[in-house]
Amino acid sequence: MARIGYGCVSAADQDPGSERAGLEAAGCERVFADEDPGRLARRPQRDACMAALRRGDELVITRLSRLAGSLRDLLGIAGQLRERSIGLVVLQQAIDTTTPGGRRAFAVIVDAIGEFQRERIAEGTHTGLAAGRARGRKGGRPPALSAGQAARARALYDEKGDDGRRAHTVAEIAAALGVSRSTIYAHLDPRGRS
Repeated sequence: MARIGYGCVSAADQDPGSERAGLEAAGCERVFADEDPGRLARRPQRDACMAALRRGDELVITRLSRLAGSLRDLLGIAGQLRERSIGLVVLQQAIDTTTPGGRRAFAVIVDAIGEFQRERIAEGTHTGLAAGRARGRKGGRPPALSAGQAARARALYDEKGDDGRRAHTVAEIAAALGVSRSTIYAHLDPRGRS
């Protein structure tokens, strides 16, 4: 088992050496550090750190925000660590997934963060749809048949031959209008769907 540290030094940090020193003081045998990666930029040292970790190792960081530039990224890395049986120790936030209690606490934190993110996305989606409806926009896929085509499909369906039977099959109507049979059936639905 090895303790491997990862640090991320932003341009705003006054003392970039303090993070490395903190990781070394925590017993890290190796320390990888990216400098000012930005929120969405590549992190080559983090990638190298993840490649160096082996089953049973511990990844040590000073804060969760140092590990990932976004919540999605953090959740992905946490999942990778869990799948590979690698512990995560976050010094300033007292998270240690090498213990049963720490794993449970971290799982609760990650689940709560994930749920919060899903709720925010859903809320934004609902707000956007409501704003679109207020401006007269409809959501969803446009209808396969225009009102005129639907009326033509209905007329063809209702047309009778000399023998009193339907003159056209649904398959023939669908082929004539360039749509599927299920589209024709949807427009002929007696419940008034169109």
